Amino acid sequence: MKFLRHVPIMLGLLWCSTIAAQQPDPLTRFEVKGHVYEPQAVSPTDARIEQLSLPSGFRIHRFAEGLNNPRMLAVAEDGTVYVTQRKPGNLVMLRDLDDDGVADVQKVVLEIKDLHGIFIDGTSIYLVDVNRIHAGTLLSDGGIADLQVISRGIPEAGQHPNRTLNMSPDGVLYVTIGSTCNACAETSPEYATISSVDLVTGERSIFASGLRNTLGFDWHPPSGLLYAMDQGIDWLGNEEQSEELNLIVEDGRYGWPYVYDDDELNPQDEPLYVTQLRWAELSEEPVAGYDAHAAAMQMIFYEGEQFPGEYSNHAFVAMHGSWNRRPPSGYEVVRLKFDSSGDFYGFEPFVTGFLVPQPNREPPLPGAQRLPAEGFIGRPTGVATAGDGSLLISDDSNNMIYRVSYGGSAAKPSPQKLAKEILRARSNQPIVVTSSAFGPGEMIPREYTDYGKGISPPLSWSGLPDDTQSVVLMVEDPDATSPLPFVHWIATGPANMTEVPEDVPAVESLPEAPEARQGSNSRSEIGYFGPRPPAGDSPHAYHFQVFALDKELDLPSGFNRHALLKAMEDHVLAEGELVGTFAKEP
Repeated sequence: MKFLRHVPIMLGLLWCSTIAAQQPDPLTRFEVKGHVYEPQAVSPTDARIEQLSLPSGFRIHRFAEGLNNPRMLAVAEDGTVYVTQRKPGNLVMLRDLDDDGVADVQKVVLEIKDLHGIFIDGTSIYLVDVNRIHAGTLLSDGGIADLQVISRGIPEAGQHPNRTLNMSPDGVLYVTIGSTCNACAETSPEYATISSVDLVTGERSIFASGLRNTLGFDWHPPSGLLYAMDQGIDWLGNEEQSEELNLIVEDGRYGWPYVYDDDELNPQDEPLYVTQLRWAELSEEPVAGYDAHAAAMQMIFYEGEQFPGEYSNHAFVAMHGSWNRRPPSGYEVVRLKFDSSGDFYGFEPFVTGFLVPQPNREPPLPGAQRLPAEGFIGRPTGVATAGDGSLLISDDSNNMIYRVSYGGSAAKPSPQKLAKEILRARSNQPIVVTSSAFGPGEMIPREYTDYGKGISPPLSWSGLPDDTQSVVLMVEDPDATSPLPFVHWIATGPANMTEVPEDVPAVESLPEAPEARQGSNSRSEIGYFGPRPPAGDSPHAYHFQVFALDKELDLPSGFNRHALLKAMEDHVLAEGELVGTFAKEP
């Protein structure tokens, strides 16, 4: 198949530092210039999200916020969304209970260190960390039962520790195992492979090799052909190596580490027992190449019914974005176009605009050219088709999941705009909120922050209206970068609840008041999460808010701020707050 190469669109010049090899490679006389440029994260404000570019008729909005390094996505048959969070090592379950396109339930349901890959088949869920593959059963409440390890001994990680999972149409589970290095001779044949997994014995068999770091792979529905996006070798320059789209065949070898693109020879390494030319002869050539260093992540074929017919059986891939290219590449979601026979015929941008111009904040290096800088509002990581046919996109840097829909009503109002309307009290008589630990405007003691013990402070309040039916406690940080605001605590209680003690346990029902319930904070965890402003920030203001409502609330397990706000709408009688501050000491 002819190698098709995507021609990148120039995004503008940037600040960067350049690392140049002073001496040509002694073997091939190949001089390489490498660049290090990492755009910095900026807040995904409403205005910036509105500037994202999509094809005509498509809309994008926040599906869930306040996640913590969300990576790979999977959707169950009942529409429940699951996302792995690698750094904290857990699995978050999300549900949109009223079909408004925004998650109402958001909570951690499982903890596994270094968790990354996920696949769901009916009521069976498969998960993979660095060394093990797990299997469990999905419950009706979104939890997971009967979790067990079904395959062990995946070799230790190196440069590419993120394993991914998918299942073929005939029910065979596959796992990807990335290389330990940029380009090298590996110590285990399992590195840089896609392997099949025996679900009974746990044994793994190498299906295809020479794949440096393949995270996204899926089967073209009509043809059954397996396609995969592989991340190319670094330090070969701005335009080398392409992110490869490969047609994966059993026992296929795909070039890495000695050959890339259309039989190009890697000047950094040479095989021991054959020539590079012979290695190229033995290797499958890629079907197509995308912009170098774009960092292809999760990839799926679209089988939903919401998008126009022309999108059926085409694929989407999340491009995480480069750290070593000038100008940067990636930071987008790309459509891969296929015909009904499974032949690829082109890349097309689908969601772009995550890169945004930023003013220079530092003077140029001596002798360097003054160049405009860029930041990013998101780094797309995972993609999945939701139950209603919309497309979900995870962003592991600004910690949210976006939803792309076609047609329908305008984009959802932002959480900030929504809150201003809902939380408007009917009464001018404020609720008085106090704490024995700190006063208005005072510094919150360290023990009540995530830098200290992380326990909740004692709070009490007075002045509830006589017709109060329930109370809501909400602790937020509006000075956070993302999400806005950062939710540290949400809870509901009966009308006679006028205080909470110090160190409330992280359980849904409060021991002192069984009718009281805690929801999920911006870490998708039940209960209180203490202030944790970044080091160097000016003091953040933390708002401890109490609301009186004219109705009792009936909220689902794991309810988040969005669900709480909707339940409060038109029912707020009065409100009050205590504002404390905190900054991390140098």
